[in-house]
Amino acid sequence: MRRPRFRVRAARPGRPRRRRLTLRARLALVYGGVFLVAGVILLGVTYLLFQDQLSGSLMVRLAAGSPAEGADGAAGSGDGGLLVGEDAQNAMGAEEWMRGERDRLRAAATSSLVTYGALSLLVVCAAATACGWLIAGRILAPLHRVTDTARRIAHAPAADRGLHERIALDGPDDEIKDLADTFDTMLERLDRSFDGQRRFVANASHELRTPLTVGRALVEMAMHRRSASEDVRRLGENLLEINARHERLISGLLLLAGSENELSDRFPVDLADVAEHVGAQAAAEARRAGVDLRTDAREAPTSGDALLLERLVTNLVENGIRHNTGEGGWVAVASRAAGDREVEVEVANTGPVVPAYEVPSLFEPFRRLGPERVVTAKGVGLGLSIVRSVARVHGGRVAARPREGGGLVVTVTLPAAAAVPEEDAAGV
Repeated sequence: MRRPRFRVRAARPGRPRRRRLTLRARLALVYGGVFLVAGVILLGVTYLLFQDQLSGSLMVRLAAGSPAEGADGAAGSGDGGLLVGEDAQNAMGAEEWMRGERDRLRAAATSSLVTYGALSLLVVCAAATACGWLIAGRILAPLHRVTDTARRIAHAPAADRGLHERIALDGPDDEIKDLADTFDTMLERLDRSFDGQRRFVANASHELRTPLTVGRALVEMAMHRRSASEDVRRLGENLLEINARHERLISGLLLLAGSENELSDRFPVDLADVAEHVGAQAAAEARRAGVDLRTDAREAPTSGDALLLERLVTNLVENGIRHNTGEGGWVAVASRAAGDREVEVEVANTGPVVPAYEVPSLFEPFRRLGPERVVTAKGVGLGLSIVRSVARVHGGRVAARPREGGGLVVTVTLPAAAAVPEEDAAGV
């Protein structure tokens, strides 16, 4: 049987996003363009009518006047008689003067019409474009409100933190209001769905804790009876191990459901203190597993819930210890500042090789690699999911990458703590 071949497509470098005209600008340009085309057509028709009217008017004016009197004092025949000799020459000169005067007046009038008409058209077109810009802005203002609301919800740290917000658009009952009302209806349904899912997980976890506690007590009583055989004790140990795994699963579900809620209060927390504390607590487990635990805690002030941040680092360290090579392996915990606005905590460990295409799925609930999917595994598949939820609710992010030679490097980036004014610090 041939094994399937996986091909990992290399990520393309990010291309700079090409700037594009906004809808408002496009509408304004369309308004201005339509007015410009209509103005050009109007100017052309006016020019043709002007040329026709000008030709007729000039012929009437020049025929009614006495242009020959300006040519050497000669006069034309007004009774329709035939002119000969000098009179004929004077008549020809008068005709040439009429033709030149007509051409001169036509050129001057045409130049004036085209020049001033074009300037007037450009001014009015610019005014029409500006009016189109203002009108389009008024029309599209509700759409900007819908877009801003959708952007705030999409950029919320937790998946359901922004679902309580509504657009609640007031105005005429048109297509834009229909869009806003439909968007509000969708948000309401999503909000109810997330709340129902979170309540179900919390209630189910609470309900399951009681029978597990009772079952653990009964198994312990059966194991510690004097008449208990060796087979009963071995069976009890196995049952207690499975029971403990289920208890960890329920605790993880409760923590996952709670970590997705919005933080009501934030307090200053230094990730260096958290890393040192978690390293000291996990040292015994690392020694039993034959893993060297290293801690490099540098100052990394942030703000949030100290217990949730401790759980975040604890899950990363326990994950690094459990998924390791055993004797000769190591886990490194480091905290540091990443610029002026962010701090980081990084946990790297040796271990089996992790395919790059499997890394994103590790942050999904109940996703484990290979043999870790069995029922008797130590983990429950919620560790990295809780890490991601805690990081999101604190306004941070999580990134993981396979380590060369095996293992994983997980980096959690959180916002740095804002500077506290002296008067506020004195009052604390």
